Amino acid sequence: MLSSQSLPITKEPKQDAEYNKICEEYNHRLKTLPKGNGWRVQHLYNYNGFWLDFATLKTNMLLNTYFKSQPSDIFLASFMKTGTTWLKALMFSTINRHKYSFSNHYLHHHGPQSTFPLIDSEVYPVNDFTHVDPPRLFATHYARSILPLCITSCKCVYICRDPKDVLVSKWIFMSKLRSKDLPALSLDEAFELFCKGVSEYGPYWEHVELKMLAAFMGKPFTLEETEKGVVEEIVRLCSFENVSNLEVNKKGVERFGKLVEVEKRSLFRKGEIGDWRNYLSQEMKDRMDGIFEEKLKGSGLVLTSRD
Repeated sequence: MLSSQSLPITKEPKQDAEYNKICEEYNHRLKTLPKGNGWRVQHLYNYNGFWLDFATLKTNMLLNTYFKSQPSDIFLASFMKTGTTWLKALMFSTINRHKYSFSNHYLHHHGPQSTFPLIDSEVYPVNDFTHVDPPRLFATHYARSILPLCITSCKCVYICRDPKDVLVSKWIFMSKLRSKDLPALSLDEAFELFCKGVSEYGPYWEHVELKMLAAFMGKPFTLEETEKGVVEEIVRLCSFENVSNLEVNKKGVERFGKLVEVEKRSLFRKGEIGDWRNYLSQEMKDRMDGIFEEKLKGSGLVLTSRD
């Protein structure tokens, strides 16, 4: 039977004293934190310098109390719409390449989102990951500074994307999830919010090569695997063209926690670099490039784009 690597054992929430204390603090925070306009829901809350909706805010507070990492854990860290689904497929397939055949792979029957959990949408304190064999894989959109300190010693794979493409992809994606009770969010409004850092998990600015990725995760390819074309098979299997065209990813929904339900096909749009040109004006492009040049100044990082 095909199964993913890191699905938690979920039980009903345990109402212990610590849990109740966190919930009380959460309710207080909702009343006192700075608020901004949301993309999916009405409001976002500025929590320790980052914008979260009411659900991801509560999860973060519980996560920092209850999540227990292991030294061998590997985290995929990303901002929304930067390539999380694709990199999930690559990491899972590389780690588990001896478990599944390419002719009947887990990804042929299940979407990449089910391969390992997004800790931002899990239920704490009761989700139990202790039964999962190491190395455990986890994904998160939270910034490093608001993740549990215990994660510091774990390996982390980070993916970055041209912010202009991120803006366009996120605006289209979140428009599909936006509450029907709220007016539509225009691209101009989304652009202004994004430039101010006000978007889920934002600001964005605070926030591979497969052989290098495999070695980093402690699962380097052997010479025999390389000669047999295993690297190329994984790249082909996890490519946007292949994964987005699998029937399992064209129908049905993907659930993130209890509140968010997304059509699977919405997780795959174009997979193109530079599609922002079809949406953003030259003035928008120049303004956003200027913001990111300023924010990255002195960091040693250079964000290049194909103009």
